[in-house]
Amino acid sequence: MSESELIKKAQSGDKKSLAELVKKYENTVYNFAFKICRDPEKAENTMQETFLSMVKSLKQFDGKSKLSTWLYRIVMNHCLMELRKKKYKFVSLDDDENENTAETVIPDWSSLPSDIVENIELRKILDKAISKLTPDYRAVFILRDVNGLSTEETGKITGLSVPAVKSRLHRARSFLRNELSRTLEK
Repeated sequence: MSESELIKKAQSGDKKSLAELVKKYENTVYNFAFKICRDPEKAENTMQETFLSMVKSLKQFDGKSKLSTWLYRIVMNHCLMELRKKKYKFVSLDDDENENTAETVIPDWSSLPSDIVENIELRKILDKAISKLTPDYRAVFILRDVNGLSTEETGKITGLSVPAVKSRLHRARSFLRNELSRTLEK
């Protein structure tokens, strides 16, 4: 069954189709929430809130965009509301309690152990730099450069114009480049 058929069935009250949509997008929603919120518990709560919002307003989904775009927007709104409540208290991915929840890099067996250690260190440095971005800039950076969405899709999700997305992405990249340069020069 295609996604559009699943959506139509779920909109008409079919619980099995709704469950399939949730199952299809649960990892995507959680991973994006974690990358924005930087906290596994907040990401879990955001995922639940996102699917609750989806259930409540799925009938209003018009299909003009992809369902994933619509869900990214809901996730982002929930994360930003949560972060605004907490006045931007960020958690870095290199904290011990978050090590098991962050995405794990599975090395290629042909890599040398020293290369693997360097990649892990570089990832920690990059994650720490990303965590310093404000949530609005972090969301644009993650949507474009990590998740590979187009500028137009990122604009729909964030509610920004294409030039605003490009501007925020440029500023986020410049900030990260400066942070990485400063860290690696030490």
